[in-house]
Amino acid sequence: MCRGRWPVAASAFTTHAKAVLPSEPGPVCALGIDEIRRGRPQFEWDETTNRWRTAVDRWHVGFVDLTGGQGLLGQVEGRTAQVVIDWLADRDPAWRAQIRYVAIDMSTIFKSAVRRALPDAILVVDHFHLVQLANQTVTEVRRRVTVQQRGRRGRKGNREWEVRNRLTRSAVRVRGEHVDALVDDLSALPTPISAPILAAWNAKEDLLDLLATARTHPDREQICRLLYRFYRRCAEADVPEFERLATTVEVWWPADSRVPARRHHQRRLRRHQPSDQTVARDAYGFRNPNNQRLRTRRATSRKARRHLNARYVQARAPIGRARTSLRSSPSRRRLTYLWNYSAGIVRVAWMARRSRPSAANSPNM
Repeated sequence: MCRGRWPVAASAFTTHAKAVLPSEPGPVCALGIDEIRRGRPQFEWDETTNRWRTAVDRWHVGFVDLTGGQGLLGQVEGRTAQVVIDWLADRDPAWRAQIRYVAIDMSTIFKSAVRRALPDAILVVDHFHLVQLANQTVTEVRRRVTVQQRGRRGRKGNREWEVRNRLTRSAVRVRGEHVDALVDDLSALPTPISAPILAAWNAKEDLLDLLATARTHPDREQICRLLYRFYRRCAEADVPEFERLATTVEVWWPADSRVPARRHHQRRLRRHQPSDQTVARDAYGFRNPNNQRLRTRRATSRKARRHLNARYVQARAPIGRARTSLRSSPSRRRLTYLWNYSAGIVRVAWMARRSRPSAANSPNM
C-alpha cells in the first residue's frame, strides 16, 4: 500500500468501527480483568522535569463480559490500579452496581482497584494461577536441594532431576502404579534430598485436592478440613518455599473460596488474547495505541455483535437490497472441495512427473 493511501484507509476503518461498536457496554454480571503485552514501550523527554517519561506503555488491560455475549468491552493503556479505576469510573453507577463477580489473576494491582471501584463485587481468582504457583514451588525446592547436596545443578543420572516432570503432574491424572514408582524412586534417594522433595510434593497434592472440590459443590466443613490439611502439611514440612506458598494462599483464599460456589474464571478472557495478538502482528505493530485498541475490540467482538452469523446478517439486510440465499453456502463448500481436490490431483501429477527420470539419464539410451 502506498504511503499516501494509509491515512485514507485508517480513517475509513475508524469511521466504520465507531459505527458498529457500541458506545457503552451493556449490563454485566461477571466482569473479567486481565493484562496483555502490547509491545515495546516508548519514552519521551519531559522538558519540565528534565527526565524521561513513558509515552506509550507496553501493557494493555482488557475488560471482558464473562457471562453474557458482549465479548471484549474495552481496553486501556497501562497496568496500574488507577487506569482500571478510571475506566470503571467512566461507566454509569447503575452499570457498576450490576456487577456481582470480578475474575482476576493473582495481581495485587487489580485486587486493590476492584476493592476501591467495586466494593460490593465478589472477587474471584482463577485456580490456574494457584496450581502454577504450587508447581513452581516444587521446582524451586528440588533445585535448591540438589544444589545444596550435590554442589551443582541436576543432570542425567540424578533421579530427582529425571522425574522433574512427574513432580508437576497431578497424581489424580496419573495411574496408581506410576505414582507408587515415583514415591519409591524419591524414597531411594538420600534422606537430605528425598525428604524435602517428598514433603513439597505431598503439600502440592493437598492443594490440588482442595482446588478440585470446586467441581463437586462441597460444603464449608469439607473445604475447611482440606485447607487445614494443606496448612498442617506446609508447617510440618519446614520448607521455606512452601511456608511462603501457604502465606500466599492464606492472603488470597477469601477470593479463592468463592470459586466452589460459582466458577467465573479467565478462560473467556484469555480467548481474546490470540485475536489481540494476531491483529497487532498483522499490522507489524501499531504506532498509535488508540488504533490498536479500536481494531482489537472490533476483531474480538465479532461474535458478540453477531457479525459472523449469516442468518442474522440476512435478517437485518435492507428490504431493497438483494439478499444472498442461505442455500448458497453448501454450494460454496462443494466448490471449495472440488477446487482442493483438483489442486491435489495436479500436485500429485506434478510430483510424479518431477520424480520420473529424464531421457538423458535413462539407462536404455
